[in-house]
Amino acid sequence: MRQSTQRMTVRRFFSLIAALLVLCLAAGLASTGFFVPAVLAVNGIAKVTLPDVKGEAVTMNLTKLPQLSRMYASDGKTVIAQFYDQNRVVVALKDISEPMQKAVVAREDRRFLTHTGIDPQGILRAFIQTYIKHGNTQGGSTLTQQYVKNALFDQAEEKGDPIEAYHAHEDTIARKLREMLIAIQLEKTHSKAEILQGYLNIAQFGVRTYGVETAAEHYFSKHARDLNLGEAATIASITKNPANFDPTVNPQNAQHQRNIVLDLMAKFGFAKKSDCEAAKKVPMTSMLHVRTVPVGCQVAGNAAFFCDYVTRKILNDKVFGKTAQDRHRLLYQGGLRIYTTLDLKAQQAAWHAVTTQIPVTDPSGVEDMLAAVQPGTGKILAMAENRNYNATASADRYSTAINYTVGQEDGGGTGFGVGSTFKPINFVAWMQSGHKITEPLRTSTSYPIDSFPCARKTHLIWRVHNSEGGTVNPETPLHALNFSHNTTQASMGQIMGLCAVGKAANELGYRNAIASQSNIMHELNPTMLIGTLNTSPLSMANTYATIAAKGRECTPIAITKIIKSDGTEQAVPSAACHQAIDPGIAETTAYAMNLNVTQGVARMAQLANNRKTFAKTGTNEQLSIASGGFIPQVAAFVIAGNAERPTSLAGMTINGHTKSTWYGADLAMPTWVQFMNEYCDKAKIPQDNSYGTPDAKYM
Repeated sequence: MRQSTQRMTVRRFFSLIAALLVLCLAAGLASTGFFVPAVLAVNGIAKVTLPDVKGEAVTMNLTKLPQLSRMYASDGKTVIAQFYDQNRVVVALKDISEPMQKAVVAREDRRFLTHTGIDPQGILRAFIQTYIKHGNTQGGSTLTQQYVKNALFDQAEEKGDPIEAYHAHEDTIARKLREMLIAIQLEKTHSKAEILQGYLNIAQFGVRTYGVETAAEHYFSKHARDLNLGEAATIASITKNPANFDPTVNPQNAQHQRNIVLDLMAKFGFAKKSDCEAAKKVPMTSMLHVRTVPVGCQVAGNAAFFCDYVTRKILNDKVFGKTAQDRHRLLYQGGLRIYTTLDLKAQQAAWHAVTTQIPVTDPSGVEDMLAAVQPGTGKILAMAENRNYNATASADRYSTAINYTVGQEDGGGTGFGVGSTFKPINFVAWMQSGHKITEPLRTSTSYPIDSFPCARKTHLIWRVHNSEGGTVNPETPLHALNFSHNTTQASMGQIMGLCAVGKAANELGYRNAIASQSNIMHELNPTMLIGTLNTSPLSMANTYATIAAKGRECTPIAITKIIKSDGTEQAVPSAACHQAIDPGIAETTAYAMNLNVTQGVARMAQLANNRKTFAKTGTNEQLSIASGGFIPQVAAFVIAGNAERPTSLAGMTINGHTKSTWYGADLAMPTWVQFMNEYCDKAKIPQDNSYGTPDAKYM
């Protein structure tokens, strides 16, 4: 029959005794002192006289511990989301209450202040109890050894070494000896305060709860510096068995363990007996003020899609680490403070607008999606869609984890055609090609595709007409933009060529939504002139932002700064702002887009208080409808369509209204206007009606 793992051979018994004696001698104790508690007094001298026992090194740099990362809105205070593998916030010993410090010493290692890394009395007690009396397994570990054990495990995890991580936690004498050697070395180079601080930050104090600060916040909704006697005893008791002694899991067990700690504190002089007895009378259930620490974007509310965008940037961009594993570790263990561009007033206004115009539970299933960008900086102010964010298997038809305000490369969908809202890009390209916006053009309803420079060679004919039918002949590009005529766009494209349009689109910051087709120069086709290519609200908002910023284009950014746990800054993607197009072309395009509001087909876009407004509407063959525009301080774009099940909107009932034909002015533009008016009002954005003066050389 196999012997119990606690049974020992005589040879093994004496081998272990010899090993323990060596360790005790290394700590400055004579062999006789091992059995005589009185000799423990020599521990004070041992700090100076102990020999140089060579062990492995563990770091006391607490910034290296896995810590919780937080994502903040642009105010630098509001937490959007938190990310962690180990829920931990590192704090200094001065920020941990005295009762908490004393409670953990009383519970775990009452001779902590006198030993030199290992406790001979504790080792002997544990050895006799475990291997001679065959009782419950006893550890005999000091706080220093326990710190070493946890530090070795975390270092193995950081290196991605599962074998080393296993050895750091395996239940063997060899592991114990290893820990003892390192503990002795650690005590030679670090103070007791440093070691206690390390232990209180590294230890596990409940299910997915690491470090005393997180434990204090989780169980009692307070900081570790404010913990009282009973609360401190509760937390100190958990680490013996984090699952069973967690007061949120088993309050009766937790109360019993708390009382054990209080008795120990009274017995060994860490607290007054009367105070401990009073603390024991308080029921555990009345002590708790539990605050959960949610993880990820799932709980970011209406900012969840923006949160998703930020996390994807961190997890996919090599500026945050060479490998996917490095980037994941940085986010979930790096203790980052991630400061974002999210404007809370803009986000609330965006969410309010998209859900007012098309409610989340609207039977049509049509998405209403909005992105807003600050011109001249690239800062993304808001992202919203009329869906609940849900990345779990429980997601219903009104929920999704796909951020349709962005393209595939950023976790979004395949995008939508934006119809006539693309026409300002043609307008820019026209002027860049040396033409005036008042030049009369001959127009038609049929154009040979191979008559467009840069188009593919084919004998097919593009049949194009205006929404009201027919064409206007002749017509200027300015008039065509104001009344959203398609036939003139075709004439412009035939003259200047599709490469000119693609070049202008790239310069303005436009990108296609489909990842493999993101560069418009590879997708040149005459129909793109009227917005048939699939793009995203963010791409179009950024395009319009360039026009609003006098031609200064910036790559959209969602992160302004990241502070690492050691206080240094992490590099983040740059907006790379630069002058992309002639300021005169930008202002002339803005002038035309304002005429579209004051004299053209976008009169419904006029913002409150007669604020000078620049806007454009669009419809893409009833598959999607769009509207966008800007003021000098904000550019925003809206697309409405059925992302999950692309179908025609014709004849559909949306938000209680049925139309045979839906236009951008019917859904997308009201969303845009509501957002802009609410945001401008709540953010107190001043009116600036000076922009949009046309350059005479383009007139």
